[in-house]
Amino acid sequence: MAVLILTEIAPTDVWFSNLIAQLKQRQPDINLRVWPECGNLEDIEIVLAWQPPLGVMQNLPNLKLIISLGASVDRILVDPNLPDQIPIVRLVSRGKTLQMAQYVILAVLLFQRRFIDDQQLQRSRQWEYLSVPDAISFTVGILGLGFFGSTVATKLAAIGFPVRGWSRNSQQIEGVESFYGDEQFELFLSQCRAIVCVLPVTSETKGILSNETFSALPQGAYLINVGRGKHLVETDLLSALDSGQIAGACLDVFNTEPLPHDHPFWSHPRIIVTPHIAAEGQPDDVADFILETIAIYKTGQPLKYLVERNRGY
Repeated sequence: MAVLILTEIAPTDVWFSNLIAQLKQRQPDINLRVWPECGNLEDIEIVLAWQPPLGVMQNLPNLKLIISLGASVDRILVDPNLPDQIPIVRLVSRGKTLQMAQYVILAVLLFQRRFIDDQQLQRSRQWEYLSVPDAISFTVGILGLGFFGSTVATKLAAIGFPVRGWSRNSQQIEGVESFYGDEQFELFLSQCRAIVCVLPVTSETKGILSNETFSALPQGAYLINVGRGKHLVETDLLSALDSGQIAGACLDVFNTEPLPHDHPFWSHPRIIVTPHIAAEGQPDDVADFILETIAIYKTGQPLKYLVERNRGY
C-alpha cells in the first residue's frame, strides 16, 4: 500500500518537507510518494491532498481513501472527475483547532480594544485616549458552529465576551446563544459587534459576507474571515468600510491567493491582511492525525471527520 501526497506545492516547501520528515520518523516503513513521482499507480490506496491538480485521482485504480490536508475540502470537490464513493476525511487536529481559536481571539481583542484606531493615531503622532467598550458589551457572532466554530465560540465566552452562533441546523453549546437557518440569520446579526466566519464553502454560503449581511449588523461592526475567500463579496466590504457600516476587517483568506500585489486590501487602513495562516497546523500534529486515520482505515473501523459530499463539508 502506497500513500501519495498530491499537491502542486513543491516538496521542498518547508512545511511539506517537515511533514514528510515527521511521517517517516513516526512510521519508517511508510511507502510515501510525492506527486508527480507516483511510481506504479496501482500501488496507491491513500491520497493526502492539498490543492490537488485536477484529474489525477481518477487515474488511481485502487484508491480507497482521501485525507484532506486542510479543514476545508472545496478544492478537492471541485474536481469534476473525482472518483465517486471514495471516502474523504478532513483534517481536524488539536493543534490546528487551537491555532484557529488563538487567531480569532487576537483579532477580536484588537478590534474590541480599538488597536486599529490606535494605529491610525500613531501614524499621525497623536496622543489621544479612546473610549473602549467592555468585553461584556461586545457581542461576537460566529458563523458556523462545526468543530472549529464551536471551539472558537466557547473560548471567547470563557474570556468574557457574549457569544452568538449561527449554523445551518440547531446547535446547543454551553455559554453560546444559538441561532440557525435563514429565518434566524438577521436576528443573529442584529446584536453582533463583530462577526467571525468559519463556514465551509457551499452553494448556500458562497458570497454570504455581502452588503445584505453587513447592513443587518449594528453600524461600526467588525468582520473576521477565516473561512474561505469565496464567502466574501470584496467590493461590498470596501463599500461598507467607506460608509462606516463596517469599522474594520481582519482577513486571512481571499478569492485569489496569493493576494494580487495591486489589490486594494493591501493598503486599506482599516483592513488587516494575513496570508492564510490562521490555522496552518504543525507538521508533527498533522502527521499524528494522518497516521491515526490510516490506522483506523486499516482496521476497517468507522473513520472520523468524514465529508458529506452533498453538503460540501
